[in-house]
Order: sequence, then structure tokens, then C-alpha cells
Amino acid sequence: MNLKFFCPIWGSDYLPFDTFCDKVKRDGFDGVEMGLPHDKMKKQELIKTLEHFELELIGQHYETLEPDFDKHKKIFLHHLENLIDSPALFINSQTGKDYYSFDQNKALIEIADQVSKNSKTPILHETHRGKFSFAAHIMKGYLEKLPGLRITLDISHWCNVAETFLEDQEEAVNMAIEHTDHIHSRVGYQEGPQIPDPRAPEWQDTIEIHAKWWDRVLELKEKSGIENFTITTEFGAPPYLLLMPFTRQPITSQWEINVYMMHLLKSRYEPINRQT
Repeated sequence: MNLKFFCPIWGSDYLPFDTFCDKVKRDGFDGVEMGLPHDKMKKQELIKTLEHFELELIGQHYETLEPDFDKHKKIFLHHLENLIDSPALFINSQTGKDYYSFDQNKALIEIADQVSKNSKTPILHETHRGKFSFAAHIMKGYLEKLPGLRITLDISHWCNVAETFLEDQEEAVNMAIEHTDHIHSRVGYQEGPQIPDPRAPEWQDTIEIHAKWWDRVLELKEKSGIENFTITTEFGAPPYLLLMPFTRQPITSQWEINVYMMHLLKSRYEPINRQT
């Protein structure tokens, strides 16, 4: 099984896109996870730049924030249709609202399912605060009722929501792992969705807790015989990345952390990764 590592554009969108892609390629990533503009010419320019640097694309949906459900549905569909009009391997979607009812969020999931079926582009639903998937116990209910649901596992959010490392929610975590097709390798803790710096010795035990969850995902994928599996090293920009008081300077480099996480996981999974 080949592991492919993707770089988030989040936090680097201030760079000219060709400069960003050059950095991504030089530092060893296989592709980029990002949203796409609705302007067709601008979108094609970005796609051509990715192709020039031989970088793959994961489409990212996060923009639908409208609280009114009827309006939300239309905007959600509009964004998904824009993303499938691209060479994306799949779409990673932050779907729904934590305050929508089950039936409302189910309707959004069904919209994504229909777009996916029509386009033959997989659509995964990211575990994320503020969305339908905001907590382990809530996601368990969705997976029980919607067994075809496939997810991006960003378990850092769940640690923050539950204020635990989910020791008492093993069944929910196991179910999520079984439905995972993509990983965001951010590391969270009881009081936040992102540790300050994964290179610091005081956070190594926390990293290992997350890594053991990722181990189980990859073990299942290897047993299933799939050729490729994707990981986005999505440590985030401020305010996820802490800033120094008064100066508002970042305490560390988001870019360096994401590159570090890629190399850490490449090393950990070298025996199953034919690319290393």
C-alpha cells in the first residue's frame, strides 16, 4: 500500500500559488488539499499549476456556513458541484451543523451521496467541531443509521469536545476507524484541537495516542488490499497555531510542523509504504 501525503493550503494562501506548489513539491508532498474558486478561469489556472508541479488534488469543502437550512442546502450543493468539476481524487467535506437535526444533516449527506454517484467522485465527511460529526458519540449514531457513510478522521476535534482521549468511548472510535478513508493528522488534546508543537518532548505521549488510532486505520486498509491511502498533515494556522501575547507572533512554524508530521509518519509506516 502506498501512502500519499497532502499539504493543506490553509495558512499558505497568502503565497502566489506557483510558489506554494513549488514548496509543496520540494518538501516531498504528493499533493494539496484545498477548496477551489467558482470562477472557471481562475480554477483552471490553479489546476494547470498543480499539473505542472505533478501534484494531486483533494477538494475541500468548508465554506457553507449559512444557518438557515433551506439556504444552506442550496449553497452546499453549489460548492460540491464546483469541486467535482475538477480532477480531485475525492472531496473532503465539513458537512452540516451541530445544531441541525438528524434529519436535516441526513438530507445534506444524501445531497453529497447523489453528487458523488453522478460524478463518480467520492465525497467524505470530516469529523469536525460545529458540524454534524462534532463528537464521537454523535458520529456513532450517524454511522449506525447510515452504514454507507465514509469519513475523514480528524480525531483531534473529538478529544477537544469530550475533554478526554476518548478512553470511555472505544466503541464509537472503533466504528469511526472502520469507516475512515482519509486522515487529517492533526494532534489534539483535552483542552484544544491542536498541540502547540509536535516536536516538543512534553507532547510525545499525546502524539502516540493519536498514532495508535492511525495505526489501526492503516492496518485495516492494508488488509483490504487498497493500493493508495491519503493523509493530510493538517496542523492549522492561527488561531489553531498559538500566538505570543502582545506581539501576536506565532510560537512556531506551521509549515515546519506539517513537514515534520509527514516525515514522522513516513518513518512510522515505512514497512507498509512502498514509496519510501
